[in-house]
Amino acid sequence: MTETTGYSGGGPVLIKNPHLDSMEEDILYHLDLGTRTHNLPAMFGDIKFVCVGGSPNRMKAFAQFMHKELGLEGSGEDVADICAGTDRYAMYRTGPVLSISHGMGIPSISIMLHELIKLLHHAKCRDVTIIRIGTSGGLGIKAGSVVITDTAVDASFQPRFEQVVLGDVVVRSTDLDRELAEELLACSKEVPDFPTLIGHTMCTYDFYEGQGRLDGALCSFSSEKKLEYLKRAHKAGVRNIEMESTAFAAMCRLCGLRAAVVCVALLDRLEGDQIRAPREVLREYQQRPQRLIAAFIRRRLGLRPLPATEGTTDRHGL
Repeated sequence: MTETTGYSGGGPVLIKNPHLDSMEEDILYHLDLGTRTHNLPAMFGDIKFVCVGGSPNRMKAFAQFMHKELGLEGSGEDVADICAGTDRYAMYRTGPVLSISHGMGIPSISIMLHELIKLLHHAKCRDVTIIRIGTSGGLGIKAGSVVITDTAVDASFQPRFEQVVLGDVVVRSTDLDRELAEELLACSKEVPDFPTLIGHTMCTYDFYEGQGRLDGALCSFSSEKKLEYLKRAHKAGVRNIEMESTAFAAMCRLCGLRAAVVCVALLDRLEGDQIRAPREVLREYQQRPQRLIAAFIRRRLGLRPLPATEGTTDRHGL
């Protein structure tokens, strides 16, 4: 069964579940929020940008960064975790920007997205843009390069997300908003000190064998077979590998959210499996998608680009 409809690229946030209409209260359990216990329209109704990433600490740092980028009052250092009542996810708000952690892998991001999308729907948000920012393994590109995903593909290089629902295999499209990807690429000119490109992102269910690594506790293939597979992926247009993008793209598309995936490559997987860069280098790499998204949000809001002396990562403490 294939589901391909629903993406609207703007307007209200859609939900594809008729059962929600008959519920007296919708408890967003993993976010520690609910439709009766919280006034969701008042709390979130004017949100226009949602940025999601794996690490709670990284998303808090991004919220603090955006606080300064948007010129909001105060230091932003005391930004509060809206989901503090749960230890599953962390959520921070800075102006019209929501910053949320999603953990690692498809199951974790899927749970978060179900509740986040319902949250945005209940809050009556409109014209929301959602962006996943994170890290990845590069494929034939220089470490530190930022990849803007045009299409998320599975481990067979197909643009699909497959899920078993009540014993049936449901297939969903993983196309992302091409205009948004091009807009983000144009914004990269405001942060020109690292390479940015558009390409396919391969999503796997595992960090080790699923990504062809030779250094896991299990390995059932040779180094030659691994390299042949990665070269085929590169030939198919794959430029980086991570573990969330197919589920993210499919769910956002069905629910009418303009969506993008922007990840930095921590290494080139054609050259090895283990991440060997020093911690301070990796820390700077991880800031690159955040800097690009900050430039994009500032441009969307009509704010002038920050001068280089104002927009450094040292100033913002990322």
